[in-house]
Amino acid sequence: MPQHATSGLRRLTRTQKLSVAGVAAAGAAALVFTAVPGAGADQGGAQATAVENVKPVAFSAVGTAAEAQQATIAKQADSSAAKGQAEAAAKKAAAVKAAKAKAAAVAKAQAEKARATKAAASRSAVRTAIPAAAKPAVKPVPAKTAAKPAAKTYPDNLDGWIRESLAIMAKKGIPGSYEGIHRNIMRESSGNPMAINNWDINAINGTPSKGLLQVIAPTFKTYHVEGTSWNLYDPVANITAACNYAAAKYGSMDNVNSAY
Repeated sequence: MPQHATSGLRRLTRTQKLSVAGVAAAGAAALVFTAVPGAGADQGGAQATAVENVKPVAFSAVGTAAEAQQATIAKQADSSAAKGQAEAAAKKAAAVKAAKAKAAAVAKAQAEKARATKAAASRSAVRTAIPAAAKPAVKPVPAKTAAKPAAKTYPDNLDGWIRESLAIMAKKGIPGSYEGIHRNIMRESSGNPMAINNWDINAINGTPSKGLLQVIAPTFKTYHVEGTSWNLYDPVANITAACNYAAAKYGSMDNVNSAY
C-alpha cells in the first residue's frame, strides 16, 4: 500500500484492534466449515452456530480485561489521592500545632514580664511607705581608739628608782633633777632603801627616819604622792614623797645639801 495512503488513517485503540481480530477469526472459521466437502445442511447449521458463538466470547473477554485494568488504575489513583490528602492534612496539623505552641510561649513570657513589673512596683511602694523613723538607724562606726603605749618599765636598782620617780614627778608638777636626788640619797642612806636612823632626835621622839631619803612617817603620810605605794620603805614612794616635801619647803630637792 502506498505510504501516503496510510497517513490519513487514524490509529485504532486496543479494544478496536481486539474486536477486529475477533471478527477476522470468526470469518476464517466460517470459511473452513463451508469448504469441507459433503457437508450437509446440519453441518452448515452447526457451523453457523459456532461462528455466532465465537464473536460474543471474544468481545466478552476483551471487555472484562479492559474493565479490570480500568478498575486497577482507578484504585491506584484513589490510593495516591488519599495518601496525598493525608500528608497534606498532617502538615497542616503540624503547622497549626507549632503556631499554637509559639503563641502560648509568647503569652507566657508576656505574663511573666507583667508579674515581674507588678512585683517591682509593689516593693517600691512599700519602701516609699515606710516612715523614716521605722527605718533601721545606721549605727555609727566607732573611731578606733588609739592603742595605749605599753607601760615603761624601769630596772630594779637605784638608777631605775630615781628615773621612775622623776616620771611621776613630771606628771604631778613636782620639781627636781636626777643629780639633786642622787646626791641627797647618797648622803642620807648610801643608796640603801632599808636604811633606818635609830639615834637622832627623830628616833628619840619615836619616829625614826627611814628609806633612801630618810623620811619620817608623819612627813611621808602628809606628802605622799597618789599612784605610789603607801609603804615607807618602797624606793619610788620614798623618793617621790621626799621630793614633794622638799619642793614645798625648799623649792626643790636640788636646793637641799644637808639634813632637812
